[in-house]
Amino acid sequence: MSKIAYENPLKILSWSEEDRPREKFMFKGRTALSDAELLAILIGSGTPNRSAVDLAKLIMQSCKDNINELAKVTVNDLKKHPGIGEAKAVTILAALELGRRRNDLIGTQKRKITNSKTVYEEMKPYLLDKPHEEFWIILLNRANQVMRSVQISVGGVSGTAVDIKVIFKLAVDNLASSVILVHNHPSGQLSPSAADCTLTRQIKEAGRLLDMPVLDHMIFTDNGYYSFKDEGEM
Repeated sequence: MSKIAYENPLKILSWSEEDRPREKFMFKGRTALSDAELLAILIGSGTPNRSAVDLAKLIMQSCKDNINELAKVTVNDLKKHPGIGEAKAVTILAALELGRRRNDLIGTQKRKITNSKTVYEEMKPYLLDKPHEEFWIILLNRANQVMRSVQISVGGVSGTAVDIKVIFKLAVDNLASSVILVHNHPSGQLSPSAADCTLTRQIKEAGRLLDMPVLDHMIFTDNGYYSFKDEGEM
């Protein structure tokens, strides 16, 4: 008696074409796919017990179904999922980094800073998803157009050291007319610490003496920001 071959329902190839992530991408366009389906395309293949889509859903669930959270994981974090080896983990993180760099492209027209929201948008490519604190400055010309965004220091999860002399040397060397300070709080805490307030006063006073106005100091988090200027503290 001959054996009957049954298709494994866990294998994506056994699904109808319109339900397969790659085919769905081709027929319906990239926006028709869920985050998990896009991730499944990167994963490529699953395990004997799980399809690539099921595996992608588990990974997304571990990141609270949030792409921003996924961007914070490491290769070793991803390798904890059965079926994800080093190659697949690197592929996923490389794709996320490409997405970040897309937002970092500099256009031919200089960007003008008009309010705190434009500062936040300017710094998203640099500070979004960062698990540690970084301190940056935005150098502006007389028309409040962005000349450069420069990283001043990198610290740990709860702080980073800042050398005021380095800030103003960079500003002078680049012939900037004014400066905006930005640092992130990986914890998501929007309120400034006592140290943040003291540092802001010191840098603002140094800028006044050097005729280099410090227009704002922003605390950046993935879900919002705190502007010293908006709060009347500049």
